[in-house]
Amino acid sequence: MIAAANTSTLADRVGITDASTTNGMIAVRNLEAQIYAQGLEVALDHPTVEAQLSLIELITLRGQILGCVADYELAETNAERLVQSEPANGEALVARARTRSTFHRFRDALNDLAVAERLAPNDEKINIERAAIFQALGQYDDAFAIRREAAIRRPSFETLGALAGLCAERGEIADAERLYLESQGRYGGVSPFPLAILDFHFGLMWMNNGRLDDARIWFDAARRRVPAYAPAQGHLAEVEAELGQIETAIGRLSPLALLSDDPDYAAQLARILGDEGRVDESRYWCKQAAMRYDELVVRHPEAFADHAAEFWLTVGGDSNEALRLARLNFEVRKTPRAHELMSRALKANEAAG
Repeated sequence: MIAAANTSTLADRVGITDASTTNGMIAVRNLEAQIYAQGLEVALDHPTVEAQLSLIELITLRGQILGCVADYELAETNAERLVQSEPANGEALVARARTRSTFHRFRDALNDLAVAERLAPNDEKINIERAAIFQALGQYDDAFAIRREAAIRRPSFETLGALAGLCAERGEIADAERLYLESQGRYGGVSPFPLAILDFHFGLMWMNNGRLDDARIWFDAARRRVPAYAPAQGHLAEVEAELGQIETAIGRLSPLALLSDDPDYAAQLARILGDEGRVDESRYWCKQAAMRYDELVVRHPEAFADHAAEFWLTVGGDSNEALRLARLNFEVRKTPRAHELMSRALKANEAAG
């Protein structure tokens, strides 16, 4: 156990490029090259299971970094195909469970893990995935039991970081901060992606607790490690707008809204522009976000009900649709966020008559 450190001092240090990890822009290019090479191998007549698993993992990582819904869909398609060809392979089932969890198909994912556990009873990856699902469902005690045991048994960058994220969601901020920093100190890899993702989640913790200056520091640290890290850029812009740095936020969000298939960026841009009285620009991006949310809710209702409900509740201006989606989200998971969104949607719907 380490004592909680001065966040700003540490954050300033983290924001400096770490020479021990690969440059973030080079790392993204390397990731693209790996996906291309692995894709060629999988395209052969008889690809190995290992090659297919590696491709699924790489595509998922690219989706996470670039904020690309199409990558998540491609990973899910590949995982479904792999399980169809290897139905008795536990690792294939775990991979499919992970892609199903991405789209909040938690019941299907848990079923995959149950089958995988029968095939490989001592596979630690199964419990790790199960804990992630419990956490997403708001079953924090079940998730905590698994995360804590893993961290005690093997205190590593991964186990401590995962436990930190759970503590943050449980509102145990001091424990989360200590664990985040301890996790960071145990990192021994050369890829900047894991550290950037850790910084990003640290930023989320501070943003969700109203400490916007600290959130900005950590989102910026993630962006500095990997400039193409879209979610970090998006949340950094959100915080900048709240802190009054409007033009900086707009400049940061505009390319994301233009290029990303994730409507969150267009929705954020529409909100900020609307608040600034730039009505025509706001209306344009609002329309773009609405069309994309509608498409994604049809394809992946469980995964996009949350953010779509938030959109319709705010800049989208449709309290009925917001309530419908908030209810759908609440049926899937009972997190504090789902409760809060449901309450806001009910109040907005009542106020609208």
